[in-house]
Amino acid sequence: MPHRDIAAAIGLLTRLPVRLDAEHAQSRGAQAAWAWPLAGALVGGMAAGVGLVAFWLGTPSAIAAGLALAAQVMMTGALHEDGLADTADGLWGGHDTARRLEIMKDSRIGAYGVIALVLSLLLRWSAMTLLLDTGGFLVALVATGALSRAPMAVLASALPNARDTGLSHSVGRPDQAVAMQAVALALAVGFVLAGWVVIAAGFWIALSGIALAALTKSKIGGQTGDTLGAGQQLAEITTLAVFASLAT
Repeated sequence: MPHRDIAAAIGLLTRLPVRLDAEHAQSRGAQAAWAWPLAGALVGGMAAGVGLVAFWLGTPSAIAAGLALAAQVMMTGALHEDGLADTADGLWGGHDTARRLEIMKDSRIGAYGVIALVLSLLLRWSAMTLLLDTGGFLVALVATGALSRAPMAVLASALPNARDTGLSHSVGRPDQAVAMQAVALALAVGFVLAGWVVIAAGFWIALSGIALAALTKSKIGGQTGDTLGAGQQLAEITTLAVFASLAT
């Protein structure tokens, strides 16, 4: 049932307390990926609420944006940030597929991962600060939360698993119809909230997703949970950049 898929999506992608039917979540696996954008929209809305309350109480926009970003990271358990860091370390730190996958599995973070994390946090914080100052903060964060989760479903569907273990392998690969449902849902949420802005956002999300897909296919032969997280981060950065650019 749809509400169980939504609960499964929230349970997988966030640390939010949700009543989860474990048997349903396990049996559905990645076929519940159509609901991933809704989990992202929820995270974006709650993070925006934190930032707006702080801003309305007189907190400077830069600090309020930082609080919203911190809330977002806490709600997801830094799941996607961890994926971005591991992907950066693995793809650029290894000389062959086996070594790259080994590095990505290592819990330690290297120079490439640190640089990727710093850039991601800095770019997202800068865009959020601008959006707080110019307006549209809530709309941008909710729409971005939804739009940035759709590429994970597409990448998981389009690329084979690079390894036979890990989160992505255990969840499974959504079929193409499910991935397209996730894209349609994300675009619908974005359009209702922000109108035709989603066309520009969708273009840059697609471009970054295609680039990441080509890179991971050539470097490690497919996708992992880490590369899906990296895809989410790239989509979030590009979408927030679109909203911030149009707000100036």
